[in-house]
Amino acid sequence: ISFSSNARILDTCFFHPPICGSLFSVGILWLLSVTTAARACPKVCHCTDRNGIVVQCTSRNLENIPQNLPKETVVLLLSSNRIKHIPKEAFLDLHRLRELDLSHNAIENVEVSAFQGISEGLRTLDLSNNHLSSLPKDTFSKLHARIRLSHNPWHCECSLQEALRELRLDPETANEVSCYTAVQEEYVGQPVIQVLDSGINFCNFHHKTTDVAMFVAMFCWFSMVTAYIIYYIKHNQEDTRRHMEYLKSLPSTSHISKDYDTASSVF
Repeated sequence: ISFSSNARILDTCFFHPPICGSLFSVGILWLLSVTTAARACPKVCHCTDRNGIVVQCTSRNLENIPQNLPKETVVLLLSSNRIKHIPKEAFLDLHRLRELDLSHNAIENVEVSAFQGISEGLRTLDLSNNHLSSLPKDTFSKLHARIRLSHNPWHCECSLQEALRELRLDPETANEVSCYTAVQEEYVGQPVIQVLDSGINFCNFHHKTTDVAMFVAMFCWFSMVTAYIIYYIKHNQEDTRRHMEYLKSLPSTSHISKDYDTASSVF
């Protein structure tokens, strides 16, 4: 600040004390807000106050979401780290959160209640360029944000189809959400949305697979029961044959009577 600026400030404070007092109060409040944001900010991150706190944690080699994030956080940038798992209630206290960037990590799974507490206010969620292949059905329930899911190794089947019904895909990247694997090989490499829009229902394949599995299980059970019955009958027949042979080997009753009569006449 120049000497002339200092002089003008001094003149203002001298001739207009209330204005100077107001300026002083605003300055104090600004310093307090900056100090509070810096104090609450995780050590590995950088925080700035822009009508709410912007927490910058990009490229910090993080393996987990930082603890004790400022409750006034409106933007949370966690891209380009090594995060693998999003636990339930991971952002529970961040009620003012509007933007959440988790792109370019190694995320493999997201728990159902991971976004509990921020579902109403969140506007943007970026999960692109991760290792996601499937999602629980209710992962994004009640979430109103636009979600980016592009460039993940998605396995196209029933649970993914049901999860996609619960969310708003970002229209700019929707066609980049592709089947890396699928219940039917012909859909590999195709955009998921295009496949579903063509009338394909992955849940039908799931039910058919389940029916086949049940049929195989029932067939195996029936075969085992039949084999046991056959074994039981053969075993009983063998026992019966041995018993009959044993009975035949015994001396007859008439022969025993003749021997008894002969012995009586001798005496």
